[in-house]
Amino acid sequence: MSNEAPRPDYGETWVYESIVGALPGIRLPTWAALAIQLVVFEVAVVGLSWYYDTWNVAIAATAVIFVATVGSIEMLRISTLVRRIDVPPTYRALLFSSNMEVVLSVLAYIALLTHIFVFDPQTASSPLLNTLFGPEPPVLVVYLMLLILWDICYRIGTGWWASVTGLWRSLRFQFEPDTARVFQRADIETWGFGVLQLVLVPFVLNQRVLLAALLAHVTAVTVVTGVSVALLQVRSRNGFTRS
Repeated sequence: MSNEAPRPDYGETWVYESIVGALPGIRLPTWAALAIQLVVFEVAVVGLSWYYDTWNVAIAATAVIFVATVGSIEMLRISTLVRRIDVPPTYRALLFSSNMEVVLSVLAYIALLTHIFVFDPQTASSPLLNTLFGPEPPVLVVYLMLLILWDICYRIGTGWWASVTGLWRSLRFQFEPDTARVFQRADIETWGFGVLQLVLVPFVLNQRVLLAALLAHVTAVTVVTGVSVALLQVRSRNGFTRS
């Protein structure tokens, strides 16, 4: 008999979790799924950088892959924390079943692509695309870049949604001290992933719009999760209100 915890039902998971468990007949342990994600992307980056001589992209792409992989770890850690306790059904539905993290991710991705392909070429003397790939960007390298950028945008969107729903939960409900501590830990995990994205700052120092967006994002997540953690501390008491 397997001692592994049962997988959550589809519809009660983030999209990333559903994809990991969607392959029929394949049940990968979490560490294996994360290792595959990291290795496949990194091997592709190194291989294409070698073939097309685009090594100036490889370091930045590796940093993004690292942050996205840690984001996957944090998503699984946060979901495990939330599922191991008795939580208000409305909070669970908002967090996992609404798919709002996908909507936020798509908005972030479209904004990023608009900046890279429209705004930056129109306003910069040396557009980012030319700096990274030269005047004739290799198709496969650009394809891989767009895939990796979607990966990080999805994690960022999930971080936004986890922080916003966490604040709503802390405002709406009162919890027992033990439950409040678990939620505080989940909020701190969300904040930690937001702060980790500062690793990307050196790669956008010459991109004022991207730098401002990144710093604003990290600041917003810090403020929202900080308020949520404080509310949990102040409002925790015996018993909690359901909805």
